Amino acid sequence: MKISLITVCYNAEKTIEETMRSVLSQTEKNYEYIIVDGKSRDNTLSIVKSYEKLFGNKLKWISEKDNGIYDAMNKGIKLATGDIIGILNADDILAHENVFHQIIENIKNNDGVYSNLLMLDQNMIKPYRLFKSKKNQNKKNGWHPPHPTLYLKKEIYKKYGNFNLNYKIAAD
Repeated sequence: MKISLITVCYNAEKTIEETMRSVLSQTEKNYEYIIVDGKSRDNTLSIVKSYEKLFGNKLKWISEKDNGIYDAMNKGIKLATGDIIGILNADDILAHENVFHQIIENIKNNDGVYSNLLMLDQNMIKPYRLFKSKKNQNKKNGWHPPHPTLYLKKEIYKKYGNFNLNYKIAAD
């Protein structure tokens, strides 16, 4: 199974390089990496371009004005050719080099997988919050796994649709 990983960004020069390095470190190589840049005004795009050769043909990127994060995510989903789609924000990193392998192994009999999210300080050293992902028993509030840990089969997006741009938050 092929993973399509999407990173949306805008003026992310301080963090995008570490995000990209965490993707490059993956032992599972059946993936594509899609970066959707919102027409950054800083050096984000030059950093992305500097990594093109390292990714070979696995990296796709676009840089154009968008209508916010969910519009950018939808653009990435539209470009995705993989069987599995995940979103990794421009200031997030994959926890270790076997993340893609674990996703592929665990999604085989499921529509999607998700995990906990460890939030670190600005220096990416000290943990300050552990977001424990779990199914919500309270039907009023829904279920909110964090984007950087949620991977869904592409067919789920085809069946239920992409992010709803009528909402500024919780568009999924």
